[in-house]
Amino acid sequence: MEKKIIYYVYILLSFKDFQFYTGYSANLNKRLMEYQKGKVKSTKNRGPLELAYYEACRNREDAIHREKYLKTSWGKRYIKIRIKNYLKDFR
Repeated sequence: MEKKIIYYVYILLSFKDFQFYTGYSANLNKRLMEYQKGKVKSTKNRGPLELAYYEACRNREDAIHREKYLKTSWGKRYIKIRIKNYLKDFR
């Protein structure tokens, strides 16, 4: 039986500018370490970052589709509602 890869769609919150960064990865822990070490160009100057939310998808295409949705105004609204208690504690 073939091992299925799980893809994670995640939301990071910047402590510097209080903005979200959305992405996806098959190895969430490794990707988070890259962010913490400043190895990701798009967020290098936005740290420190904290994982605020993540979802698991069974295939890459679904993860990409979900990531794109979460970057829209509707997706951002969904996330803010979904993690409103976290955001309240964060501020």
